[in-house]
Amino acid sequence: MTSCVKKKFFLLTLLILISLFRITFGEWKIPLSEVIYFLFHADGSPQSIIIRSVRLPRLLCSVGTGGLLSVAGVVLQALLANPLAEPYTLGIASGAAFGASLAIMSEIFVAPLSFAGALLALLMTGLISRGGNEKIILAGVISNSILSAGVTFIKSIAGDKIGAVVLWLMGSISGAGVRDFYSVFAGAVLILTPAILFAPALDAMALGRERAAVLGVNERLTRMILLITTSTGVALAVSSFGIIGFVGLVVPHISRALTGAGHRNLIFHSFLMGACVLSIADGAAQYLGELPVGVLTALTGGPFFCWILSKRH
Repeated sequence: MTSCVKKKFFLLTLLILISLFRITFGEWKIPLSEVIYFLFHADGSPQSIIIRSVRLPRLLCSVGTGGLLSVAGVVLQALLANPLAEPYTLGIASGAAFGASLAIMSEIFVAPLSFAGALLALLMTGLISRGGNEKIILAGVISNSILSAGVTFIKSIAGDKIGAVVLWLMGSISGAGVRDFYSVFAGAVLILTPAILFAPALDAMALGRERAAVLGVNERLTRMILLITTSTGVALAVSSFGIIGFVGLVVPHISRALTGAGHRNLIFHSFLMGACVLSIADGAAQYLGELPVGVLTALTGGPFFCWILSKRH
């Protein structure tokens, strides 16, 4: 068994253990034996309803969201050749937040406007940076500022819906249901599938544009497909749970240090690690009185962001 396989097996085992603990944990503690039984048998009992309708959807949503945000970070860092790139720093999450806030205030479907906002942010960042990878983070900061101002304006006119908008913006997985799981599952598939298919192209692009061209990589097409699918997947997650920042920044760096730069292994490893990280963070948020999990990820990811930035200069 190779080292990479061992690491993936370890992360998968860790994720299973975390998942079982999360399902047993709550205001009403349920023994592990009953958890395993009711995962496979629905008899309408209170324990069965709590496990299958409340705790399991929340767990799966935290697993899927953590995984897809981490893979999104891997893809964006590779495409833009920038270790600071992730959905939050590039403004994609803020764009989705702007669209979703507008949808909440207008009482219309959240997901389409969230997706439109993510694409708007991506377009703004691209226009401001004019395709230059070295300016992309600064462009993302500018896009974030503009879109955050838009969100602030929406909050000022939201009236009695301001509570829902503010709670959503802080990022929370509490209250996740089956419909949210479907959205996250679709987002994870949308990000994972092209990321795995284009993993060799990402390896080539990491060597530089000239070498990628020699190796037959259509960089423009690859970039367009992955940016659109990544933005869409992130928007699907953000539309359900709000902004959960820095997972897509921290996890890829840790995974890269453990597995190397090969993107096929890195993608799988990052997905599993991101799933573990957000599952633990959501469990901690629940234990602390249902704090928004986005607050915890920002508190831990912010210093990590500063550390990466300081290493580059």
